[in-house]
Amino acid sequence: MAQPSTDSEAGTDSKRTPLFDLHREFGGKMVPFAGYEMPVQYSEGILKEHQHTRANAGLFDVSHMGQVELLGEGAAVHLEALVPGDICGLAENATRYTQFTNDGGGILDDLMVTNAGDRLLLVVNAACRAADIQHLRDGLPDSIEVHELPDRALLALQGPKAANILSDLGEAALSSMPFMSVAECEIFGVACRVWRSGYTGEDGYEISCAAAAADGLARTLLAHADVGPIGLGARDSLRLEAGLCLYGHDIDTTTTPIEAGLLWSIGKRRREEGGFPGADVVQKQIADGPPRRRVGLRPAGRAPIREQTKIFDVDGAEIGVVTSGGFGPSVGSPVAMGYVETRCAKTGTQVEAEVRGKRLEAEVCKLPFVQQNYYRG
Repeated sequence: MAQPSTDSEAGTDSKRTPLFDLHREFGGKMVPFAGYEMPVQYSEGILKEHQHTRANAGLFDVSHMGQVELLGEGAAVHLEALVPGDICGLAENATRYTQFTNDGGGILDDLMVTNAGDRLLLVVNAACRAADIQHLRDGLPDSIEVHELPDRALLALQGPKAANILSDLGEAALSSMPFMSVAECEIFGVACRVWRSGYTGEDGYEISCAAAAADGLARTLLAHADVGPIGLGARDSLRLEAGLCLYGHDIDTTTTPIEAGLLWSIGKRRREEGGFPGADVVQKQIADGPPRRRVGLRPAGRAPIREQTKIFDVDGAEIGVVTSGGFGPSVGSPVAMGYVETRCAKTGTQVEAEVRGKRLEAEVCKLPFVQQNYYRG
């Protein structure tokens, strides 16, 4: 994850989410992250938070993410001019992952797009929010209204017991929601917009509600014996084990969706038709293969290989770089992701990582490191 600074380094300009007081009350260690004061961990620590989420369910405050709606006739058609995803083919109440791309095929940000019938709903990364909204306003015609929704909070309930927990609390209807769908409903009397999705590789929900209602909703969920508060540290180790990209690290303006292994997010029609920034580059890489690929890496020993670690082939030639790395609590060993030249991207390829001037053995492996347990019905 992006390395946040400590409390003593926090800037006075950092914003606070509606759950700031709750984080403090539950022992959250607050750090600046993407312009907000966010909990990196709580009193039990990152390892236990990670394990609790994999075994039960964790509650994450993701209110720093940007929530945006697009209104106007033809919004899907016009949005397709900015992203490679198939937005026009998105069924009502369904969600799709896609990216904003630049003219070189690089990724400006990744985002979720939902067809809410009379509007499109977007969730974008916190650090890119202002740039993304400006990008939308610059790239869409005046007939499409771009509304940021700053008065809404966003909570994520993630883990194998998430659906059962909501059922225990009287919200059984949510347990049958399809993966990557959205529903408008009331949870404990609070009007919510609920997605069945998340960023951990586990089943779960992302819940948008009015900022004023977020504290009470969070407390109700945390009162359940199987729910624990989870900070940024465990969020990062969970998504790394699940092989999920973090913008600004595993994907950025220098990486294309094809290099990043995100071809699955580009529908067949868009692959053939293009019509988005950098389409010529992306289509060429689909046809001929990219020069490098994102891969999983398993170090041979116990020492982790972290972001910006250089990767070499067995002959000593530099072939790539680590973009995310650390200890995988569910795996029980260090894990990493990075980019290597395509010739070295085959599973089982032996490579070396340079850590503190020493070359450590590692092996290219398939992603994800743990099985993804999304709800499939």
